[in-house]
Amino acid sequence: MSRRWLSFIVVSVLLAGLFFWAVNTGGIKISVLALYKGLFIEYNRDVEIIFDLRFPRIFIALMAGGALAVSGVLLQAVMKNPLADPGIIGISAGAGFFSAAAVMLFPALFFFIPMFAFAGGMVACLLVYTLSWKSGLSPLRIILVGIAINAVFTGLLSALQYIGGSSSRNMINSIVNAGMTMKTWADVRMLTGYVLFGVTASLFAAGKCNLLALEDKTVRNLGVNVNAVRIIISAIAVLLASIATAVVGTISFVGLIVPHIARLLIGRDHKVLLPFSCLLGSFTVLFADTVGRTIAYPFEIPAAIVMAVVGGVFFIFLLRRSERIYGG
Repeated sequence: MSRRWLSFIVVSVLLAGLFFWAVNTGGIKISVLALYKGLFIEYNRDVEIIFDLRFPRIFIALMAGGALAVSGVLLQAVMKNPLADPGIIGISAGAGFFSAAAVMLFPALFFFIPMFAFAGGMVACLLVYTLSWKSGLSPLRIILVGIAINAVFTGLLSALQYIGGSSSRNMINSIVNAGMTMKTWADVRMLTGYVLFGVTASLFAAGKCNLLALEDKTVRNLGVNVNAVRIIISAIAVLLASIATAVVGTISFVGLIVPHIARLLIGRDHKVLLPFSCLLGSFTVLFADTVGRTIAYPFEIPAAIVMAVVGGVFFIFLLRRSERIYGG
């Protein structure tokens, strides 16, 4: 218990420090005291610029990271697969493709993009389940099918870049490259409602996630409808991943790396694992975005590229260590 509390405290402190670092990444620097005064006491032009340009980007990175991490935890619980991640098994790619297609075909429905993204994520998830099912779900088969689904939707998304106009191409580029530049408070408000709903729903489903770690026969003997539970939890996971993709683009490996680190720190109880993963996921994506803004300043490296470099190495490491995956 003390280790869990210590983990929460340490990550919270690190997140607070990272937040201030992100605020000061760029041409304008400001102290904590000046930031506080500018926000709550007296007008400060530098604080106004930071508030309008950097704060939305920071809050979006925090919420998107938390959403992707929670989505990864839920998918791993449902699929009983430690390598399940919305960016690897095609859910994010499906959400991105449907979002881009909606922008091209129905520009007037721009504000309904989250719904199109959710539909695309559900289609990808259903395809993974359907094509992976063969007298049960095999962890190896899920990953292989998921990678294939991811490749198909990524290819379709890339094809849209060549047939769309300049405005559509910019939107598609932001989805592919996980661009967080030029985000506004309108984007923050849109993301906030969906993420709060999805994370809250996941906390209510934490007990069911613990049950799914047992054999299906055992869970059925406890009076639980396993298939219904899987569908509900999968829908929550897809919602979180799809909404994050619709706003910030496709960021892979967050839902893979964060849950594994979280389990090492606080254990496997989903009632604690889910909120801690949300916190750690927020830290991870904000860190990736801030590093991308800093490492080649004044140029920016998208957070998706930073996560791909780190996550690819981590994915190989997990593959080499996981005997269960190799065993099918």
